Amino acid sequence: MTDHIHRTVDAVWRIESARIIASLAKVTGDVGLAEDLAQEALVEAIEQWPDAGIPRNPGAWLTAVAKRRAIDRWRRRSALDERYRAIAHDLSATTADEWEPIDDDMLRLVFTACHPVLSRESQVALTLRVVGGLSTQEIARMLLVPVPTVQARITRAKKTLAAAHVPFETPDPADWRERLGGVLGVIYLIFTEGYAATSGDRWMREELAEEALRLGRVLSGLLPREPEVWGLVALMELQSSRFAARTARDGTPVLLTDQDRTLWDRRQIARGRGALAQTDGRGGRGPYALQAAIALCHAVAPSVESTDWDRIVLLYEALGRIAPSPVVDLNRAVAVSMATGPATALRIVDRLQADGALRGSHLLPSVRGELLRRLGRVDEARSELLTAAALAANDREAAVLRGKAAAL
Repeated sequence: MTDHIHRTVDAVWRIESARIIASLAKVTGDVGLAEDLAQEALVEAIEQWPDAGIPRNPGAWLTAVAKRRAIDRWRRRSALDERYRAIAHDLSATTADEWEPIDDDMLRLVFTACHPVLSRESQVALTLRVVGGLSTQEIARMLLVPVPTVQARITRAKKTLAAAHVPFETPDPADWRERLGGVLGVIYLIFTEGYAATSGDRWMREELAEEALRLGRVLSGLLPREPEVWGLVALMELQSSRFAARTARDGTPVLLTDQDRTLWDRRQIARGRGALAQTDGRGGRGPYALQAAIALCHAVAPSVESTDWDRIVLLYEALGRIAPSPVVDLNRAVAVSMATGPATALRIVDRLQADGALRGSHLLPSVRGELLRRLGRVDEARSELLTAAALAANDREAAVLRGKAAAL
């Protein structure tokens, strides 16, 4: 297979896999089977496209092949029932170019993967796999767990859904609240992977972030009275507004302090502000709305120096009380360093290091190295930044950290 075909197959899979799986899950009623069929179609593409050429609509081609595979499976079954006969007849009558998945298929896929028969850990892993299209290695890095653990969670989730005969559908409104926390959580995880990729040679994966934002907007239409839905939409809008300034033309990351703020999307900031306003009066601000409020502080500031860091510290303290996590504490330390100086922030970071909650992540040594640099402890700062670079799985991020260390 030529490099061109290989890159094309990889790109098509990353962009289209979730829609293909959603479309297949709709007709098969089985998320696990849908993913297996999509993978079989991908193998067939790898075999055929080098000789036959890339089809005009690769996503439609893969879906049509996967559906034919489904039909073959059903026809081989000795106890073929009338339901499958009818579905097979309908699918046989369609052509590849007729494939037009509706938006709701993706949302159904998210709700199905977040069914309460699954543990929260399994919900997240399965959704990131089938909706986000992430590899088990990428999911493991994102969740800070071993790869075999992620593989086991995904396998167990598929079997549990099949055993429970979970339908592929958006639940009744009365059941939405039960699944809402999981749905919001996985949508934001997909967005964060797009915002800052955990691995690979791209700093951002915009297509993932855009898909997460689209799902959030659809969800806000379905649940307009849920404040945290609006909070999540506001957060994603405000963070997306900086995309054009976050990388140079060659893909090199541009950190917040160096970004050209004239490139920030003002219309998207306005949409984010409007979504955040929707949360007020609907039960108060939860974790996503608080993070959106932090993002808004950055969005409206003319420069890093004029940013309201005191307010950001307070918002992180509020966030830490209702959704405590070592990552929130680390971000609060960064805000404290800007508001009152690096010495106070370093004490927070050292406590986190002693706790060991972020062991194996590049985030803590990255922040610690920056604080040590500002304190003039150059040798220690260089060592921490090189440690962070060695732990970072994203090539672009690792290069930035090595560059910082080299500049000391």
